Amino acid sequence: MEREEFINWWPNSEPIRQNITAVKVFEPYQGDYYSFPDQISPEIVKTLKSRGITSLYSHQVESLQKAESGKNIVITTGTSSGKTLCYNLAVLDRFLRFPGGSALYVFPTKALANDQVENMRGFIADLNRGFPHTQKLISPDQVSVYDGDTPASSRSGIRSRARVLVTNPDMIHLGILPHHTLWQDFFSKLGFIVLDEIHLYRGVFGSHVANTIRRLKRVVKFYGNEPQFFLTSATIANAAEHAEKLIGKPATQINQDGSPHGKRTFVLYNPPIVNEDLGIRRSSINECNLIGMDLFMNKIQTIIFSRSRREVEVILQNFLDIIPLNDRKKIRGYRAGYLPKHRREIESGLRSGDILTTISTNALELGIDIGGMDAIILVGYPGSIASVRQQAGRAGRRHGDSLAVFLATYSPLDQYLVNHPEYLFERSPEQALIDPDNLLILLAHLKAAAFEMPFNKGECFGDLSADRTREFLNYLAEEGFLVDRDNGYFWLADAYPASQVSLRNASPSQITLLVPQGEKFDTIGIVDYNSSLWMVHSEAIYLQEGQQYRVETLDLEKGQAILKPGIFDYYTLPQQEIQINVQSLLDHEEIKGGEKSFGEIHVVQQIKSYKKIRWENQEVEGVFPLIGLPPTDLLTTGYWFQFNEDSVEFLKSQGMWSSEPNRYGKDWERIRQAIRRRDKFICQSCGKVETTQEFHVHHRIPFRQFTRPEEANRFENLVTLCPICHMKAESNLRIRSGLGGCRYALSNLAPLFLMCDQADLGSVADPICKFTNGQPAVIFYDQVPGGIGFSEHLYKHHVNLLYAARELILNCACKDGCPACVGASGSQAEGGKPETLSLLNCLLD
Repeated sequence: MEREEFINWWPNSEPIRQNITAVKVFEPYQGDYYSFPDQISPEIVKTLKSRGITSLYSHQVESLQKAESGKNIVITTGTSSGKTLCYNLAVLDRFLRFPGGSALYVFPTKALANDQVENMRGFIADLNRGFPHTQKLISPDQVSVYDGDTPASSRSGIRSRARVLVTNPDMIHLGILPHHTLWQDFFSKLGFIVLDEIHLYRGVFGSHVANTIRRLKRVVKFYGNEPQFFLTSATIANAAEHAEKLIGKPATQINQDGSPHGKRTFVLYNPPIVNEDLGIRRSSINECNLIGMDLFMNKIQTIIFSRSRREVEVILQNFLDIIPLNDRKKIRGYRAGYLPKHRREIESGLRSGDILTTISTNALELGIDIGGMDAIILVGYPGSIASVRQQAGRAGRRHGDSLAVFLATYSPLDQYLVNHPEYLFERSPEQALIDPDNLLILLAHLKAAAFEMPFNKGECFGDLSADRTREFLNYLAEEGFLVDRDNGYFWLADAYPASQVSLRNASPSQITLLVPQGEKFDTIGIVDYNSSLWMVHSEAIYLQEGQQYRVETLDLEKGQAILKPGIFDYYTLPQQEIQINVQSLLDHEEIKGGEKSFGEIHVVQQIKSYKKIRWENQEVEGVFPLIGLPPTDLLTTGYWFQFNEDSVEFLKSQGMWSSEPNRYGKDWERIRQAIRRRDKFICQSCGKVETTQEFHVHHRIPFRQFTRPEEANRFENLVTLCPICHMKAESNLRIRSGLGGCRYALSNLAPLFLMCDQADLGSVADPICKFTNGQPAVIFYDQVPGGIGFSEHLYKHHVNLLYAARELILNCACKDGCPACVGASGSQAEGGKPETLSLLNCLLD
């Protein structure tokens, strides 16, 4: 078939059609074109026409007009809509009319920065052809990348000649602002600051970036300048508000997209069920390869977006195993960890059409120039509706038909989305939440700012008032970081504060990851202190760029972990104990069936063991103790809801409350040890002999089926089992926790209501919660000191979150509970389907 014929036929073909849950067709749009506005320099108009551009899209004209009036602008039009041209034209036009100016371009990734530099240099080279040699606007080499990869020998030259400096937030924070005196000429002429893809600046990272921009504005003001901001973003619910929080200034949003596009077909695809009782579906990776081969064999140029580096390599290898040798160059992977020259080669191959299929992480989601694809496959939900639309928007040439496929995994979130297409097609995208005034983040940047320049008395920090700024500076002076003199606050400590702050987390301490190389060590990465406790504890399996490492030692005092590379058939999963206390109640409301609350909480987390889980079949090989890891304290904000006594009594009367812990009786420890001795410390199922880890004692007839512990604990009802056999035995029982099922479903759906990763939220199901007078509760909290606004947002959307969870569970094809809704059933797992639904029904109309 011809390309467009195949794209339109494929969703209706067999067996594809029977697995499709929804199809949305976006009709072609011819575009909204305008003549070049009068204010643009004729030299730029001439250059545009030489490149075949005879008019501009409506949003490009609007952005130029707003820029001319001095406004700060945030552009939120679609993928490949020409947002780059909006700010490039404004910057170059300003250079023509006011020679000698400079501009700072800030991109979130190095790949995006390098791509944009090539575009800008090419345009400047074309523009210069219209000038006499002595009157060239600027030289292409005055557009310079300045990041961590820039050789030290090149940095001085860049500082002296750069007119357009292209960098990232981390380099501004670490490499430019602490040495701002070297940039005096550049900053004194700075007219524009461009912040691209600002929807990525959210949570902790976004809060750090907002403070970095506060420092940047302060330094630029010191050199007598106040630049204009140009921001771009994917479509998010609060683009203007988010932009204003980032830059501390008003921003005007431009969101009417005038660019053309062809017909776009967006398909939601759910792999077929292979086990009806358990609700298990065919692997999304296997299904991806089947769909991808369909498209590849019909010469449909495709990007497959995957959520992890490891998954990229697995899908790529599956392709390479089945295609002819002479076609292998047409299928490539693309992710962080590849050498820059390889990434440039792949991008070029996509633009030329030599590469038909690329499997990528979200690295290709951003505005890197790769041309328009014919098809996009999203393997699983990428974390936000904004990202779904960004990735799907990669498909579509200016006037050709295109296809996007959302391929669901077994995760509860994916299963909810394929059955609720309105969330992807109609719902407003998420809000990007940041809190620049988060105490730990703010203090870290105030220290960095004081190192860069003393604070004057009465000075503000960004949009922070003078009084609030003075309070924080007085605190830093009391702590010995600053000295308070009559004319201001001066940096006192010897340390270089910016080097102690990572923009990617709120923890100042870091652990260096070292791999032995002969008598020396190679550094392969850095993780923050809190993350190190679960990522690189002793015996942990650590993954980086497809390589496996086992952690030999973790030395928290020295701030280093020693890793050894290898090939392992398992991964590790830490197990932690969590204690939560409420510090202050900020809001509270009675709800149907109970109460909901929001407040400041103290969370104590301690990792005490870890599981070994086989890659092949996800079987738990065992649980192993960890000794000596310190607890971590987290003062943050949390949201929780609790059931009242009437709800619990009703659930008990219906036989649906089984979350209370077993109380095996006062003699249980003596009985347990006697059973292990009787069975000679041998698993009575598989015959394995106990070594360092104590085996479990299992009730043949479930404990809860007895009225008295003495009856349940009869020796003939007890048997010794190893942890793996115990888990298998328990999974067949109907002793399940509806409370655990609630927590599981809600925590998986929470990212729909927040623009965050699941790791940004902690959650606990507590059947006897001490701060709710012993009533059962489900608690969510921000995994960021001081909170970032996630739990408060969930508190406000409590009912919507619960309704979404109930719909997810009702629509799940399983009978008793599965990983796609409430977690696997069994007393060692999350919950049971009937019990979880009963609990949710108590809280909802």
